[in-house]
Amino acid sequence: MPRPPHSGLVDDPSEVTARQMDAWASDFESWADCDTVCFHLFDRTPHAWSRERAWSRARAQFKKRAAFALLWGLTVHDRAAPDRAFLDSLRLVEAGSLDERELVKKAVDMALRAVGKRNETLRRAAVELARRLARSSERSQAWIGRSALRELAGRRS
Repeated sequence: MPRPPHSGLVDDPSEVTARQMDAWASDFESWADCDTVCFHLFDRTPHAWSRERAWSRARAQFKKRAAFALLWGLTVHDRAAPDRAFLDSLRLVEAGSLDERELVKKAVDMALRAVGKRNETLRRAAVELARRLARSSERSQAWIGRSALRELAGRRS
C-alpha cells in the first residue's frame, strides 16, 4: 500500500501499527522523508521504542537512519520516558556508530547529541560515550564522537 504524500504529518499516531511503520520505513527514499515522518508521527506512536531497536540493526540505509531519527525525536517528544530507556539506547548508538554511510552517521551523531541534551544524567552518559567514540580507530566512530563532544562537553542541562 503506497503512502500518500504528507501522511506522516496528518496520520493519528494512536492508529499507526508497527507493521505500517515497518512498511513505510522500508519505502523511505530520502533523509528528508525519513526524518519528517519520524519526527512528526512515528515518535508519537506506541511502537516507537520497539521500532527504534529493530531498525537500528537494519541494513537498508534509510531504515537504519530512521532508528536514530526516531531516537532523536523521542528525546523531545516522549517526556514520560525514563532515563533508562535512553541509556539503553546509547548501546544502539554505539553499535550504529560503526556505519560509515554519511546519512546514517549523521543521524547517529544527532541522536547522541539529543540524548545528551535531555538532562544532566543523560548528558554525562552521552559525553562518556562520545569520548570513547572519539578515541576509536574507526573513522565513523571517531567523527561522531568528536562532533558530539563539540556540542555536549561544555554544556550543562
